[in-house]
Amino acid sequence: MSSVNTIKIGIIMNGVTGRMGTNQHLIRSLMAIRKEGGLIIPGLGQILPEPVLVGRNYSKLEKLAGRTGILRWTDNLAEALCDPANQIYFDSQSTQLRASAMEQALRADKHVYCEKPAAATTEQAYRLYQLARQRGLKHGVVQDKLWFPGIVRLKQLCEMGYFGQILSVRGEFGYWVFDGHELPLQRPSWNYRRDQGGSIILDMFPHWMYLLENLFGTVKSVSCLGATHISKRWNEEGQEYSPTADDSAYSTFLLDGNIVAHFNSSWAVRVRRDDLLQLQVDGTLGSAVCSLKNCWIQPANSTPCVTWNPDLEQSEQWMDSWSKISDPCPSGNPFRVQWELFLRHVLNQEPFPWDLLEGTRGVQLAECALESWQSRSWVDIPKLQH
Repeated sequence: MSSVNTIKIGIIMNGVTGRMGTNQHLIRSLMAIRKEGGLIIPGLGQILPEPVLVGRNYSKLEKLAGRTGILRWTDNLAEALCDPANQIYFDSQSTQLRASAMEQALRADKHVYCEKPAAATTEQAYRLYQLARQRGLKHGVVQDKLWFPGIVRLKQLCEMGYFGQILSVRGEFGYWVFDGHELPLQRPSWNYRRDQGGSIILDMFPHWMYLLENLFGTVKSVSCLGATHISKRWNEEGQEYSPTADDSAYSTFLLDGNIVAHFNSSWAVRVRRDDLLQLQVDGTLGSAVCSLKNCWIQPANSTPCVTWNPDLEQSEQWMDSWSKISDPCPSGNPFRVQWELFLRHVLNQEPFPWDLLEGTRGVQLAECALESWQSRSWVDIPKLQH
C-alpha cells in the first residue's frame, strides 16, 4: 500500500487573538483542516498547515497557543519571517497595521493572504499588489461571503438567467452595537475611531464590491451618505470617548447594464429580518431574496396582483407567495473554503481570482464612497491597471 506524501506548510498568523481571527481563521479553518488529517491535493499529497501565532501581546498568544495546542508563537514578526519553513503570511490585525506588516512579509518572500480591507488606503493596497507581482508571490484577500449558501444559490440564479433583465438590488446589513456603558460592546472600540482605521464604510464596502461584481456586474459609480449616529461610546477600559468614524452608511451603486443597487449598512440598527445581511434582487422574469444561509424566489408567473385599500386592515399574506429553494448547497465554513482554495493556489498553481488587486478595488470603493459623502455628489470608480 503506497503512503500519502505529507507536506507541512508553515503559516504565520498575525493578529489572530481577536474574535474573527481566532474563531474563523484559526480554529474553524486551519485547525479544522489539521484535525481532519490535512487537505488532500491529488497528485501532490496531504497538506498539513502548521500555524505560527504572531502578535503584539505575548500573554494573549501564549493563552491561545495553550487553548489550541499550537507549538509555535512569538511577538517578534521578523523572527517568524526569517524561518524558511513559514511560506505563507496571514494578516488579520487592525486595518492601520496591515500594510506595513504585509510589505515586510512580501519582502521576506512570503506568499500573503489577508482579511479585508487589504489596507487603509487604495494607494497602500495597490502598492502591495504591485510588490507581490514584482516578486512573483501568491496573494489573496478574504472574500468570505461568496461561499455562504444563500449567496451561492443567488449566484446560480443569476447564471441560469432566472431574473431576465436584472433591474435592482437592495441590501440591508447591520445590527445594534452596544455603546459599552451598561452592556459590553461587541466590536472593538477602534472601529469607531477614524485615526485608528475605524469606519463602517471602510469595513463593509469592500464586501459590497466583491458581492456586486461577482454576482451582477462592474460597479461604475457610487453615491453615499455616511453618519455617526451614536455620539458617545465607552472603550474596553470603561472610558468615555466621542466616536470619530461613521457607524452607518446609506449608499447607491450604479452597475453595468444600468442595474441600481442600494445598500443600507449600520451598527446602529435593530435586526428585523432573516439574517444580518439580506439581499433582494428584482428582475423582469422574477425576484429573489437571500440571507447568508437561505434563498427565496418569486417568479413572474407567481407574482400576486397587489392592491391597496388604506381603509382596511391588510389581509394578504405576501410572504406566502415566496418559495424557499431547498436544493442541496455546500454549507462548509466559508472562511475554510477560501483557505483551502488559497492553499491549492500556492501549492498546486490552481486559479485564485480573489487577489490583492480585487482587494484594492474594495478599498477604492470605500474611498470613493467617503469622497461622495464629503462632496455630496456621485463619484465614478476609476479603473485600476493590472
